[in-house]
Amino acid sequence: MRHEWPLLISVFTLILFFFFGNGWLLDLSNPLWLTFLLVWLFGVILLSAFAIVRHAESLATILGEPLGTLVLTLSVIGVEVLMISAVMLTGEGKPAIARDTMFSVVMTLLGGMTGLSLLMGGLRHHEQTYNLQGANAYLSLIIPLAVLGLVMPNFTRTTPGPMLSTSQSIFLSIMSIGIYGIFLAVQTSRHRNFFIPPDPNEKVELHGEHEIQSTGHHGIFLVLYILPLVVLAKKFAVPLEYGTRVLGAPQEFSGFLVGVLILSPEAMSAVRAAVRNQLQRAFNILLGSVLATIGLTIPAVLTIGLITGKTIYLGLDMLNATLLLLLLGVSMVTLSSVRTNILQGAVHLLVFLAYLMLMFQS
Repeated sequence: MRHEWPLLISVFTLILFFFFGNGWLLDLSNPLWLTFLLVWLFGVILLSAFAIVRHAESLATILGEPLGTLVLTLSVIGVEVLMISAVMLTGEGKPAIARDTMFSVVMTLLGGMTGLSLLMGGLRHHEQTYNLQGANAYLSLIIPLAVLGLVMPNFTRTTPGPMLSTSQSIFLSIMSIGIYGIFLAVQTSRHRNFFIPPDPNEKVELHGEHEIQSTGHHGIFLVLYILPLVVLAKKFAVPLEYGTRVLGAPQEFSGFLVGVLILSPEAMSAVRAAVRNQLQRAFNILLGSVLATIGLTIPAVLTIGLITGKTIYLGLDMLNATLLLLLLGVSMVTLSSVRTNILQGAVHLLVFLAYLMLMFQS
């Protein structure tokens, strides 16, 4: 229990905002008060996210690969959907927040963190190997789902703007969940060997320094950490929306912040795995998170939009669509060989840095 102090902070913050939150969030015109609320809520949610990943990694150790990494991925994606939903449903709502967050996740994980993992792993081990069949299985789903979900809505003619009609939304949601379900069957049973290290003698220590308890212990705390985030994410959305509007930041910036807040713990876990020469573990985390983000978040937000009547923008503008297609192409080249080195890492980082630059200077 001595490791669970972030839960006490999360619950204490939740209680304070339950009684005083409406008054605190009523007037955000004071810059110091706005900054304090943003930093406070950002820090509490980030601490909870690290704790969620800690317990999910412990479950991953107990369950083994690839099922363990799947638990980690779905835990983080669950938090992502909660965060996006909270921002969407706050105030007047942000029709593009889901699109911007998903795009940020893809660029951050597939560009920035994959590049950093390959670069750090290459600097330490020169060349690294992974299971090519597993990586290609991820890409074979990421590419069509990314194009159908984030590019195609710009070119449909039944609705104006970057959105889908009701029938198109239902079709894409069912197809995304269906194809992801087939992938899970392949990953966890029929072709499980695609997602384990190619060297059967490779020793994989998933949890690092985490203390391993029972499955029930980690499962219960995983739920206990996630539950307060439902409310805290909604509270965080208010100063985030206000601050973005006052500062005149680009609309994509809110999605980027939400993505960073969610991804930081899991992304660092992937980098640590690459440094320990466990590149398959790193790819399972990074590519699995990208796939789950697109395959599960799109159906979730489209369903919320259909139920609540909220407008959902999915199609990227031409600049960001070009960046997305560029990154997918680079990823195809990188994952065409069983060996990686620092050059591929540097190229992925280049695309990610271009994304950051163009967010503010498009």
